[in-house]
Amino acid sequence: MSDNQKKTIYDIAQRAGASASTVSAALNGTWKKRRISEATAKRIIEIARDHGYSANLQARALRTSRSGLVALLLPEYNRFFSQIAQTFSREVRARNLCPVIIATERDPEEERSTVADLTSWAIDALFFVGTVAPEDLSRQCEAARIPHVFVDQPCALAPSVVTDNRTGAQVLTREILASMTALGGVGTAPRETIYFIGGNRHLPATANRIEGFSEALYFHVGRVDPAQIIAETYDIDAATEAIAALYARLGGLPRGLFINSDSVFEGVLRFLATLPEHELDACAFGCFDYEPFGQLLRFPVHMMRQRHKMLVRRAFALLGGDGTPIIEQVQPELYRAPIRDRAS
Repeated sequence: MSDNQKKTIYDIAQRAGASASTVSAALNGTWKKRRISEATAKRIIEIARDHGYSANLQARALRTSRSGLVALLLPEYNRFFSQIAQTFSREVRARNLCPVIIATERDPEEERSTVADLTSWAIDALFFVGTVAPEDLSRQCEAARIPHVFVDQPCALAPSVVTDNRTGAQVLTREILASMTALGGVGTAPRETIYFIGGNRHLPATANRIEGFSEALYFHVGRVDPAQIIAETYDIDAATEAIAALYARLGGLPRGLFINSDSVFEGVLRFLATLPEHELDACAFGCFDYEPFGQLLRFPVHMMRQRHKMLVRRAFALLGGDGTPIIEQVQPELYRAPIRDRAS
């Protein structure tokens, strides 16, 4: 057979030194039930991918009542969610399945109707990221007997893998407070303290970050004023308006800012770009998301990198389990901004 000809499951079996049934189990995801080792399954999947093998999804659906489609529902395509989508797509294709990625814009009705549509397509599995009503969606999937898992969103009824937002926020807050100390200290006056800006306090990720932020701040100064937490939405325009309003209320920037997510960061930057250098130099910044272009800004920004690859890989591992509604946490990584000579 020439290299131009389409590879069959038997070609893959010959190259892998395995039976056709073993190859089939590795490629359709049933290798665990067949008690095939993970190392063997991964080797077969890699060989199949390297040699351009692809199954006929329509034929598979007719034979097994399954489509070969695996779907990911996410709120939007910001940097973090796009990274999750890219990793998800790669992992799905490595299993010789077809990824379907849909943004539902944090609209619960859109989420429910999308799951209904996917059910009619005999979707093989569903991954949910940052949904508004996780329990409702899990019940919908259970009724349709669709395996599902939640990423960056805890669910009481299904397996979930999330960033440890509370611990991550504590670490980031402590880093900002340390930078504030170098700028003149942390006080209780409105402009001498730190503010949390952005996100939706009613969603689990933001709620946990607020807890971590508040705990670190209380440990440092013994008090947290509710006015220090501005968390109603992730909207970029709203973030610009929020920082502008805070600046006007305080008569300048505070000594520290905890910026919650890269989309909020973008909105805040729109306003910060209008300020003179000396005002930026008097504020310590941190962002709970990693934005590589942040390293090129006029001022240093500490960033908390969420490990999107680990989140997705652990989600696939949970999907292969028995569906027990556990919550697994992945620790984020701190990117500490380099110290700059502010006098130069």
